[in-house]
Amino acid sequence: MTVKSLLPLIAATLVCGGCILVEARQPKPPAAIVKPTVSQPTQPQWKLFTAPDGRFSILMPGSPNRNTEYQKTYMGKITLEIFVAQPPKQQVAYVVAYNDFPYSYGQMADPQAVLNNVRDMALKTTKSNLISQRNIRSSNNHPGKEIEYINSGGKITKSRMYVAEGRLYQVMAITTKKQQKTLAKTITGYLNSFHVVLKK
Repeated sequence: MTVKSLLPLIAATLVCGGCILVEARQPKPPAAIVKPTVSQPTQPQWKLFTAPDGRFSILMPGSPNRNTEYQKTYMGKITLEIFVAQPPKQQVAYVVAYNDFPYSYGQMADPQAVLNNVRDMALKTTKSNLISQRNIRSSNNHPGKEIEYINSGGKITKSRMYVAEGRLYQVMAITTKKQQKTLAKTITGYLNSFHVVLKK
């Protein structure tokens, strides 16, 4: 359902993100005084990102790009909000996506059934194989599921999904096998930093 629209958007954001970085660096004239040894690899600056509606917070490597998609589903029209951050010089994307369910569906739906459905759709639409899965809870006890899967191109996605107050959250890190080994602790820290903010 939501994953179909998520994937092309992530791809588009990664491509555009790369272009912007290249263009931003080109105009800088090289300073004759600065020695090449002074330049250091760019490290992403992690900071707390709070959703525009205040309903979640998470640590992100810089300010994420935001995309909005509208999908027609059997439940009615769904608005999908996607936030993507990609640190420079790293083959990894940090993604948070969410959609609100129509009120009646949100009241009736079994959270585990929703999470299982999202897992199945993610595997099907990305043509991926499941590596691992486990049931989890958010920091304030909302039901969730963690899954890890790999597609035919070798991209690995580690995703945590939560159903909270009529909303489905998907928190993902998408990377390569090589980068996953070096970024394992960072990815876990990123996923652990996600926090659902309860409605007042």
